[in-house]
Amino acid sequence: MNNKQGFWADKGNLISLIFIALMLLLGTLAYPHLPEQIPSHWNMRGEVDGYSGRAFGTYGMPLIILGLLLMFHFLPMIDPRHKNYDQFKKPYQVLKISVLALMTMLYVISMLYALGVPLNISFLVNISIGFLFILIGNYLGKVKHNYFVGVKTPWTLASEDVWKKTHRLAGPLMAIAGALFVLGAFIDHPAFYFIPIGGILLAAFVPMIYSYLLYKKLYPDGQNKL
Repeated sequence: MNNKQGFWADKGNLISLIFIALMLLLGTLAYPHLPEQIPSHWNMRGEVDGYSGRAFGTYGMPLIILGLLLMFHFLPMIDPRHKNYDQFKKPYQVLKISVLALMTMLYVISMLYALGVPLNISFLVNISIGFLFILIGNYLGKVKHNYFVGVKTPWTLASEDVWKKTHRLAGPLMAIAGALFVLGAFIDHPAFYFIPIGGILLAAFVPMIYSYLLYKKLYPDGQNKL
């Protein structure tokens, strides 16, 4: 990916900085009205099971997102296959912005909940994560061979052919996992809480096993073209 124009020429970076600025504005305005302990984690039923201090809960997440933004910007520069990033600029931007947007959404939810606004946490989190997975699934097959983004197993990294075919499989599986999360947002039943988790495990382990089996089929002697 061409970074010669710098950080500020990247529209995705500017959009992400807007997210961070809005978070800091919301947090600063809300700070005097927040309790000493702010909810920072919820279980699968949407119940609070983790808290953080007011200062960290207000300003910690924006700083974490800023760190992630810098990571997304500099990863292509240090990747040995950095030239391949030019071939999937849009998927990379979508991935970056959608991940940071999800974290911004979770921050807003946390702030509003801490201020006493009644929210259905389970519904909002499932919807947010579900649409993120669906979005990533739709672009995963377009991600080119690299060391940082995508399904990284020893076999996908060792063979570009294995990489391509594995990502064509992983994309739909990720979208299915996302659809299960969205569906789970509308079904309030304990038995359904584990179905989205099953979708994630399916999307994670099936491509891993597939990449191994495909590599063994294409390179039975252990040799590859890279």
